[in-house]
Amino acid sequence: MGSLIQDLRYGLRMLAKNPGFTAVAVLTLALGIGANTAIFSLLNALMLRDLPIQNPGQLVLLGTARSGGSSDDLAATDVYSYPFYREFRQKIQAFSETSAMLSIPFDGMHGVVQGSSSLEQMHVQLVSGTYFPMLGVKAEMGQLFTEAVDEPLGGHPIAVASYSWWRRRFNRDPSVIGKTVKLGSTVYTISGITPPEFFGTSVGESPDLWIPLSMDKQISPGWNGMDNNSFQALYVLGRLKPGVSLKQAQAEVNVLAQQLWRESLGGQPARQQQQILDHTVVELTPAVRGISRLRFQYSFPLLVLMVVVALVLLIACANIANLLLARATTRQREIAVRMALGAARLRLIRQMLTESMLLALLGGALGMVFSAWTTNALLAMVSSGAEPISLDVSPDAHVLLFALLATFLTALLFGAVPAMRATRFDLTPALKQGRGALSAASRSRFARALIVAQVAVSLILLVGAALFLRSLVNLAQVDTGFDRQNVLLFGIDPAAVGYKLDSRLMNLYQEIEQRIGAQPGVQATSISFFTFNQGNWTNPVAVAGRTPTEHDREVNNNIIGPAYFSAMGIPLLVGRTVGAQDTATSPKVAVINETMARMYFPGGSPIGRRFGIGADPKHSNDIEVVGVVKDAKYNSLREQPWPAAYYPYTQRFHIGYYNCLEVRYSGDPAGIIAEVRRAVGEADRNLPLAYDGTLAELVERSISNQSLVARLSALFGMLAVFLACIGIYGLMSYAVTRRTSEIGIRMALGAERSMMLWMVMRESLKLVAIGLAVGLPIALGAQQLVSKMLFGLKPADPISLAGAVIVLMAFALVAGYLPARRATKVDPMVALRYE
Repeated sequence: MGSLIQDLRYGLRMLAKNPGFTAVAVLTLALGIGANTAIFSLLNALMLRDLPIQNPGQLVLLGTARSGGSSDDLAATDVYSYPFYREFRQKIQAFSETSAMLSIPFDGMHGVVQGSSSLEQMHVQLVSGTYFPMLGVKAEMGQLFTEAVDEPLGGHPIAVASYSWWRRRFNRDPSVIGKTVKLGSTVYTISGITPPEFFGTSVGESPDLWIPLSMDKQISPGWNGMDNNSFQALYVLGRLKPGVSLKQAQAEVNVLAQQLWRESLGGQPARQQQQILDHTVVELTPAVRGISRLRFQYSFPLLVLMVVVALVLLIACANIANLLLARATTRQREIAVRMALGAARLRLIRQMLTESMLLALLGGALGMVFSAWTTNALLAMVSSGAEPISLDVSPDAHVLLFALLATFLTALLFGAVPAMRATRFDLTPALKQGRGALSAASRSRFARALIVAQVAVSLILLVGAALFLRSLVNLAQVDTGFDRQNVLLFGIDPAAVGYKLDSRLMNLYQEIEQRIGAQPGVQATSISFFTFNQGNWTNPVAVAGRTPTEHDREVNNNIIGPAYFSAMGIPLLVGRTVGAQDTATSPKVAVINETMARMYFPGGSPIGRRFGIGADPKHSNDIEVVGVVKDAKYNSLREQPWPAAYYPYTQRFHIGYYNCLEVRYSGDPAGIIAEVRRAVGEADRNLPLAYDGTLAELVERSISNQSLVARLSALFGMLAVFLACIGIYGLMSYAVTRRTSEIGIRMALGAERSMMLWMVMRESLKLVAIGLAVGLPIALGAQQLVSKMLFGLKPADPISLAGAVIVLMAFALVAGYLPARRATKVDPMVALRYE
């Protein structure tokens, strides 16, 4: 400990003695370590952090939760029906307890809290009564749900509030227990508060209220089916019994699932149904880290960014290693004296590594400050909505351990080789002249190797950045099929103010459209079930006179108002759109897109042809096709053309609430927003109206993961080039300084300044050329690893390669030119007297 304290004190004095070197090294490390820690913090929150529940390692999920919503497919393996869950829970032996949660959170619900007269937006999650007991979550206050709330359906209007909502809304008022919240026409009594650390089981979603699953019909009238085997919308979670392996549990789950599915079909499945069942396997997924759709979306992009920032940190380490090598040259007389006085080489290496560790610790500490700021910025970039997603990115044990390991490894990377080389030289010449063998060839070879490595890594990062940026540009230029410009999006919530699924609701929709459409500057407005990237409803269809084929696709369905296509800017190709003539009592009609017309009505005009929703042929005459519109994107800019059908809400108002409102406008958007609010208030002053941004912003948010990778890879790629150029500049400057006498002699003997310029520039260009030759094959290989993140590009994209090489060469030329130009300014007389 005495030696360590001595080394630390001496190291601090040496760093303080060279403030310029210390500042450059610490800032460089802070950028590298901070960037790594920030990306890792987001990765940790999404992928590595265990749920704050009892024994999370025993928790498993039926399926993968890659999909949500409701499905009527036979034997869906990600979502399940309530009757399936009820039977499954009673018969499964591998689980000590089982629970269910609705796969769709109600993020935009509006309710009235007791003591308030205004509607407030709330995030609501529906769960079974066994949810909290199975997770082992204890109430912070009051009581959580028990199994008793599962029966009867609709008989338990109670709610559990999250700690964060309780703190935000009630300032942790203990009298909240017993207060009520009115959601729709039902009043719920708050029975308990969850503990502070509990956010649920879905990472990135933090409900304000949990409602019993048995209240599904009251929460979502018209869109539920707790007693229907075909309404599959639940995630099912189980806790493994002690001693039961995942493999054993999966075997039992699949046997039981097959049995329950057959029973739901009456015990005698048809041949086609049996074939489906024979090929259906339920995959059990460990749920120790919860359920997260964000994980599927961002896990690979974040891993790519981790590799990127790790390479940037390596370049930073190479730069500092070069600085330490140059600094060691100036300290050789000091080192030689200490060795002559009896200091062992190992003792001196330890001293230099201590100095490196001090640098790394200072850089790591500053990097943690830097990461705390950037992590929130990254979270905002990941968020697809106007508000940041609910994700705890605060440092935990994983993050702190990562930062410490990064700091320690960084110190070894940039400190070990310079320390060993600084103490390996001929002692006698060093004592006589103050410099030894390290000052020439030995240091030069290693320093040049570091520069070559920096150039190669920089090229790899630049090529990747170019590919991601070009992919982002390609995505942004995709033909969406609709006109994204000058469209405002709003959300309404009729259920919150007591509207039922009846003609009064339809009249409200029509009045809203009429009042908004009459405002100056409004060109078209429409109510709809969905807008782009806000969910979808798919079903197979049965076409009159057509035999289904194995190539048939399910159809994307939307329910719309008469001016929907004008509001969205989707061109009509044939026939007509829906209109006032399409009433609740008139024959049912639909407008279809090009792909559906081509796939289901080939060989002639689809106008007047008929089809039905669902695969049952007896419904194939239900709906008449009255128009064909251009194909449009529905869920993603990457999606291939997909069949779609649009139905008037006047004929479908009993299905559910249609909360999307599109307004195409001209003029000042702020004025239009005010006009829309006023018009909706005239239709119903109590109706909640939320402004959701523009259609163009919605399209941009749909590619937030590609945008995150493209922007950050470009930033870190340019940072890598900048660091590599600093390395080239430093090496060439050092070479010019060491060769001052030689340059003076050459110029005294008649060498021209252009020759001196080329002599120095040639050396830097040689290093860059070698770096490019090393980096190009690696870059080509690395492109294959990220090919699935590219859009409209082949991995070996010549434009990206050429652009990266040109940018790197341009910066390298500048970095090499500056010291070369300084060499031409050397005064021969001064140079001859230099040493």
